[in-house]
Amino acid sequence: MRRAFTVALERYGYAMTAAADGLTGLELFREREFDLLILDVMLPGLDGIGLCRRVREASLVPVLMMSARGDGLDVVAGLEAGADDYVVKPVDTYVLVARIRSLLRRATYAPVSGPQSQPASVEPADEVLTFGDLAIDTAGMVVSVAGRPVALTPTELKVLLEFAARPGVVLERHTLLRDVWDYGWDGDSRVVDLCVQRLRRKLGRDRIETVRGFGYKLRR
Repeated sequence: MRRAFTVALERYGYAMTAAADGLTGLELFREREFDLLILDVMLPGLDGIGLCRRVREASLVPVLMMSARGDGLDVVAGLEAGADDYVVKPVDTYVLVARIRSLLRRATYAPVSGPQSQPASVEPADEVLTFGDLAIDTAGMVVSVAGRPVALTPTELKVLLEFAARPGVVLERHTLLRDVWDYGWDGDSRVVDLCVQRLRRKLGRDRIETVRGFGYKLRR
């Protein structure tokens, strides 16, 4: 499967680097810069979930998790570890390419780097949106809480921007799936729920309110 996907994605113009196990993948990640990672949950040595956690300790690079069909626990664990999206095996190449393109588009919203590369504070400007002590510099794509920068993945930042564009307005899960994940069909709402959970951990648990039966909204 690894060889097949490598060949297929190279035909779409992507430069691929493949690893047969998680530890080799971790070494490659540390040695080189990548635009996106595809991690199989069932990697030997260091599994995809463990590898995703190690990656998230150092980088906000987009991560697409690949899971066996029906392994709901693996999907949740991968998303909680910091993955941006997932596909289930077996997966058609065109579906995989669609998910890759969506993640790469999202990555243009923010520099793929850790918090150490972001400025220590946000200067007041017309492009800065403020909600209490939360500040979003929409020009520099920098987020801070009480003056301290917060490192968000491109997906987390895109979700936050959707909320910030309509503060106090309830956004339904399927709306976020369409506008952030580019799902033109009914997607798995767990990716939305777990992304919101990660945002709450980083920004404050009361920042995004759950409206039961409908979705989420950013508190004014």
